[in-house]
Amino acid sequence: MPSAMEGSERGEEGEILQYEETEDDNVSPTDLSELLKEGTKESHDRAENTQFVKDFLKGRIKKELFKLATAALYFTYSALEEEIDRNKDNPVFAPLYFPLELHRREALVKDLKYFYGEDWKEKIQCSEATQHYVDRIHHVGQHEPELLVAHAYTRYMGDLSGGQVLKKVAQRALKLPSTEEGIQFYMFDNVSNAQQFKQLYRARMNALDLDRNTRERIVEEANLAFRLNMQVFDELDKIGRSLTEEAQDGGLPIHDGKGDVRKCPYYTDKLGKAGPGCPYHAAMALAKQPLVQLILAACVAVAAGAAAWYIM
Repeated sequence: MPSAMEGSERGEEGEILQYEETEDDNVSPTDLSELLKEGTKESHDRAENTQFVKDFLKGRIKKELFKLATAALYFTYSALEEEIDRNKDNPVFAPLYFPLELHRREALVKDLKYFYGEDWKEKIQCSEATQHYVDRIHHVGQHEPELLVAHAYTRYMGDLSGGQVLKKVAQRALKLPSTEEGIQFYMFDNVSNAQQFKQLYRARMNALDLDRNTRERIVEEANLAFRLNMQVFDELDKIGRSLTEEAQDGGLPIHDGKGDVRKCPYYTDKLGKAGPGCPYHAAMALAKQPLVQLILAACVAVAAGAAAWYIM
């Protein structure tokens, strides 16, 4: 879920709670951490105000949508951590290599097993917006590794910040077990103090041997990372609007007949495969047949007569 909340959290009523972080006298306005903080403020605010994030913070999140968001995170972190491992010895990223403390892929696997079962891999797919995000991460890791820090910063620092608020919201809204199944993504068991760790991470970023042009490119890439995140949020929001009821375990919500049938989760789940189509539209098409209409009319007449007799 949104990790674009680095630097602030929201309380029970949605108010923003600013972190009281210890100021580092050695921080300079030209340090990478400061450039990222100032250079992504606008993107941060836009991401925080997407409809998906606002609904999530208010606890308006359906289980089926949360499952899809967890799948999107799995594909995103699989790509990110593959490229981080590829560049773990590259001096442009090596000081930020904290696999035990930060990596999320294995935690997401646990969450997907909880939501989908042991055959979870067969039940999820990478969405269009998520694929764009994944493709960009792979491009950066393989061709412009100096920009990888932008994606790591955007994801992990947000996860350690606002992500901890989202954990509580999800657990409460979805009535998840107190044993924390389904929200392992938000659990950083090897980070004892999130604030201190974030300060260490920023110090490591500032120590990277990068020229001014490269630092500016990293800020641009971080803003792109925010935009890619927002595209995933918008995609999830559109899917959420098409969910007319909470999906049952192993099932999908049924289309209510409003809007484009192609947006019906039942319909899209078929992905072009042969099948009966949306149950709602199949029923409506059948009801329009003359013979069926005649039978229905007869049934209504009989029911009305029986009701009148009962009342008398």
